[in-house]
Amino acid sequence: MTLATSDTTETSTTVLLVIDLQQGVVRGCFDADGVLRRTAQLVDRARTEGVAVVWVQDHGSFAEGTAAWRLAAPLVRLDGEPLVRKEYRDSFVETDLADVLDALGARHLVVAGAQSDYCVRTTTQAAAARGFDVTLVADAHTTTDAEHDGVAITGEQVVAHTNMFFGGLRYPGRRFAAVPHDRVRLVSDR
Repeated sequence: MTLATSDTTETSTTVLLVIDLQQGVVRGCFDADGVLRRTAQLVDRARTEGVAVVWVQDHGSFAEGTAAWRLAAPLVRLDGEPLVRKEYRDSFVETDLADVLDALGARHLVVAGAQSDYCVRTTTQAAAARGFDVTLVADAHTTTDAEHDGVAITGEQVVAHTNMFFGGLRYPGRRFAAVPHDRVRLVSDR
């Protein structure tokens, strides 16, 4: 079953997970300014609607406190919002993310971030395997152009493929979707 825009989730069980939207990560990424703007809008909505925001930052590639490590503008983490420092593509590996989500009562993750083909895809699939319902924000994740075995792949193509992959993901009893930021449902109508 796929989450549609008419599906609802309970406020207390939804968490907005923002992955690696740091200055050093988004440099050179496809539509980075648009992704950052749309993510900031979603963060504002989550805060207004009482949905927890959890920030994940790459701690292995950048020294904490450096410009490259800091969140890219216009994103700002508020005091009290959890920050998970990670060193691997899977944000659950050797971090306290599972404990943070458990403490928040999370069952549904709404995910935005970078890089689509690495940390975003790995973390969303890991979340699915761990039993979470997951909504990938289709227009709020990004990556850089790449090349593999002589084949050039644009960041735009990677984003589109990640949305296609995730929109078709299936696990028993779980709901998944890839929808634009302005169609993401954070609060239940019930």
